Amino acid sequence: MRLSKSFFYTIREDLKDEDSTSSNLLLRAGFIKRSSAGVFMMLPLGYKTLVNIENIIREEMNAIDSLEMAMPALVPMEIFEKSNRDQIIGDSMYKLQDRFSRPFALAPTHEELFAIAGKSAVRSYKHLPFSLYQFQTKFRDETRARYGLIRVREFIMKDAYSFDTNDETCDDSYQNMRKAYNNIFDRLHLDYRVVKADSGIMGGQLSEEYQAIAPIGEDTIVICEACDFASNLEVAPAPTLSYTYEKSGESIEEVHTPNVKTIEDVAQFLNKKTNQLLKTLVYKYNDNEFIAILLNGDHDLNETKLAKYVNAEVEPASEEDIVEYANSVAGFIGPMDLNIKTIADNSVMNMQDFVIGANKKDYHKVNVNLEDITVDEYLDVRNIQESDTCPHCGHKVSFNNAIEVGNIFKLGTGYSEAFDLFYSDQDNKLQPVVMGSYGIGIGRTLAAMVEQHHDEKGLNLPFNIAPYKVSIVVIGTKDEAQMEYADQLYRDLEKQGISTILDDRNERPGVKFNDVDLIGVPIRITVGKLLSEGLVEVKLRNVDASDNVEISELNTYINELITNLSK
Repeated sequence: MRLSKSFFYTIREDLKDEDSTSSNLLLRAGFIKRSSAGVFMMLPLGYKTLVNIENIIREEMNAIDSLEMAMPALVPMEIFEKSNRDQIIGDSMYKLQDRFSRPFALAPTHEELFAIAGKSAVRSYKHLPFSLYQFQTKFRDETRARYGLIRVREFIMKDAYSFDTNDETCDDSYQNMRKAYNNIFDRLHLDYRVVKADSGIMGGQLSEEYQAIAPIGEDTIVICEACDFASNLEVAPAPTLSYTYEKSGESIEEVHTPNVKTIEDVAQFLNKKTNQLLKTLVYKYNDNEFIAILLNGDHDLNETKLAKYVNAEVEPASEEDIVEYANSVAGFIGPMDLNIKTIADNSVMNMQDFVIGANKKDYHKVNVNLEDITVDEYLDVRNIQESDTCPHCGHKVSFNNAIEVGNIFKLGTGYSEAFDLFYSDQDNKLQPVVMGSYGIGIGRTLAAMVEQHHDEKGLNLPFNIAPYKVSIVVIGTKDEAQMEYADQLYRDLEKQGISTILDDRNERPGVKFNDVDLIGVPIRITVGKLLSEGLVEVKLRNVDASDNVEISELNTYINELITNLSK
């Protein structure tokens, strides 16, 4: 790319309204440009970088014999109605009609269409297993688009789907895909963890996420410092805790607690520790069903675990619902005499002499024990905390913010059964195909890489991802010898397949140096006054020092650098 004849611009100063490092740098470096909230143009530098990421993914997918194809983005609504995901995805789906008033959607995902495609080729067990993948634009009407490419409304996803005869062969496909994903993110030089996760709108039997560590990450992941345990906070199992308080032997007493509603305020008012309080929450699900959840005062409810238990979406009950259905009052709910099913977190079974709400305004009860209340079931329904220990080995855990860049699911047979994707087994009986789903967000991966690979000068992407590998900066653009040599060097490097920028603009050297640092070109060759002595300056993006190299040895020198940087 000759800058004097190319579409190229940078922004010198930080942008005031950007909420992430990656969005600020990608906009300043001219990689992307916002067209509307959550929708971005991929400008030449950004597009070239995305292609580099896609090519690595493509190589690893092809290596496991997955076949690339392309699905339409415009999908008849009846397809999503058949899988019931028009209801599950809801308002996040972009819906429209054609000129004949037939309803369509801009696809937020493609499981349904891949099930339909698989049906075309599958007749018997002899046609399985296989996998397909694509790079395709997805559309999701995010409530709040933010963080540049991380939370967007239009994005490119690499999604793949495996098709198998049973759970055992599906596991083989899953593990092959998992290995390919490990190779992909290793080659992208991301600091990531593979964590257990909730299947969400995808459904299925098993879900894992590839999480890139980053301070602005919207997800919280739990990592053990001693073993390989890693999990999304949503599904991380919490250990059952014991408490050292002994029974006082005193009778239950009702205490007046005027306008004291929060756990902290109640504990302070009664001169108790927060873990001596038992909090009761009431949640609603399936339109008009209610459940009470008991937790130690130090713990928080994990709504994902609760939703899995009731097999439905959950939401806190309103104050009116608490009065009408739970026989209680908001802020003073207790587990005595509730009219609804009551479950408790496992740690509650080790509590004694605790405080509960009295189910009437401005009153609590003290000296309560488990025999005084009714619990229908104990289970793990709380968030794990940083003070907890690893559920696998008992060592300390740590919390990290992370960006979800990929996910892998064992979908099972739900989509196959919905779209009649069956095969004849060896006994000539029809069986549903077992599917897996595997995704990588391309733009989000780029953003995560920028979050991890930058410095005060700008982008510092890994060599294999940087859009251009070498920049040639000409100091004296009016010097015929400098321009002639730089032009020949540019053509030689391009002929060798080394993507190169020739900065032949009539700009000050400082401007040129700042620009190539901002866009993150790994190798900079400066052609200046030393050329008369047969020398050029070579500098690496991530090294302060530079070397003067004889032009007769430059080709060998550059290729050695590229070999080392490519490792």
